[in-house]
Amino acid sequence: MRFIKWNSIGINNRRICMPSEVFKSSRGEILRLLRRAPRSVNELALALDVTDNAVREILARLQRDGLISQVGKRPGFRKPESIYDITAEAERLFAKSYAPVLETLLAVLESQLDEQQLDAGLRETGRRLAASHLPSMQNLSDEQRIARTLEIIEDFGGAAALGQRDRQTFVIGFGCPFSELVNEHPKLCLIVQTLVGELLGRELREQCERGERSKCCFAVEQPSASAGS
Repeated sequence: MRFIKWNSIGINNRRICMPSEVFKSSRGEILRLLRRAPRSVNELALALDVTDNAVREILARLQRDGLISQVGKRPGFRKPESIYDITAEAERLFAKSYAPVLETLLAVLESQLDEQQLDAGLRETGRRLAASHLPSMQNLSDEQRIARTLEIIEDFGGAAALGQRDRQTFVIGFGCPFSELVNEHPKLCLIVQTLVGELLGRELREQCERGERSKCCFAVEQPSASAGS
């Protein structure tokens, strides 16, 4: 598989740590503390039994990643202290109930809908997820649109690049946004397939890998000659 050179154009430089990385570190401890109440550097240092400078270094990284923000100041012993709180983006890292809720919802839908109805509902979900992004992509070049699509996949919890093999272009996933559920509910791939197809403006064929570590893979269909005539 050869990865196309321009799969890195316009990729978002702001790297947001995934929960498994954040919560095993001092950053995770700080996020947990701030989730309970906004705090100053001194308060965080006392709670973690580390130096103020160590806390400031971590806060700078969290602020750069958009996970915390300075929300005000209050009087301190020598000078006013800055107060920090987590952002809405950080709050979403703590939302772990989506998997059992989504799994239960799918089980209900699968028991009440026939296969054709279920497929139609999942594809409509993908279209609606894509809809809010389409206006901002109208004036983008093909390369910019591809780059933006890869960013959106990452925002949804996946990771992907564009690759090419035997003159066929693929959207290659390095992870799956539904990794916890897709083995039991493979039709979830229809949501991602439709979402990515709408964003790229192309038809896709699903060739996903499912297993211990599921990965998305979609072959990108070339527009037919008659479509442009």
